[in-house]
Order: sequence, then C-alpha cells, then structure tokens
Amino acid sequence: MSDQFKAPQMDLMKMLSEFRVPGMPDVESLAAAQRRNFEALSAANRIALEGAQAVAKRHMEILQQSMAELTEAVRAASSTGSPQEKAASQTELVKATYGRAVANMQEIADLIQKSNGEALSLLNKRFAEAMDEVKGLVAKNGGTLPPSA
Repeated sequence: MSDQFKAPQMDLMKMLSEFRVPGMPDVESLAAAQRRNFEALSAANRIALEGAQAVAKRHMEILQQSMAELTEAVRAASSTGSPQEKAASQTELVKATYGRAVANMQEIADLIQKSNGEALSLLNKRFAEAMDEVKGLVAKNGGTLPPSA
C-alpha cells in the first residue's frame, strides 16, 4: 500500500479503536476491510497504468515499423519500371499497409481490453468480498446493522 494512505489510515484506526460505542461493529474489522479496499484500488490503478504503458510502447513500435515501411515504399516507388508495374506495386503496398493497420488497431484494442478487464475483475472480486464482510458483521451484530451516528 502507498505510504500516502498508511499514515492517515493508521491515525483513523487509532482514533476509532479508542472510540467505543455500544452496537458499533468491530472497528478493527472495519479498518481491515477499508485497508483491503485501498489495496484493491491501488492494485487496479497499477494494472491500468501498466496497461497504458504497454499500449504506449506497442504504439511506438508500430510507428517505427510504419516509418521503416514508408521509407521502403518510397524507395520502391521511385525505382524504374513501367507505369503498370508501378501501379500494381503501389496497389499491393496499399493493400498490405491497410491490412497491417487494421491488425495493429486490433492488437492495441486487445491490449486495452485485457488491461481494463484485469483491473475490473480485481475490483469486482474485492466488492464481493466486502459484501461478504458486511454480511458477517451484520450476523455478528445479531442480524441488524449498527445504528448510524
């Protein structure tokens, strides 16, 4: 967990542990649940950031590859040959370039979807765990939620 969250969370846990009210759920359990929530959010953010970095890296590789192909295409277009041969060559080049562009866009979309899916899966898992924890606290309190302050 990030240090920026630890100190305020520790202060809050200490203050809540000293503050006992009848009917109040186990403060330590609540603090532990909140800590797990922060950890899940932090992990999801890390996954999203790593995904964005992977997309940016792959995008740069695609741009470099495209520039190399463009250079080669210009060189090939300036070579000698009949107008029909040049037209046929350029048509094949456009077709191949279009196919690579579509494949590259699909690859980038898949990277983004994978990263988002992993982050969302982690958050969904934590949410389900949190709901189970709430259910456990309610059961511990005799089937009722604690009174609100």
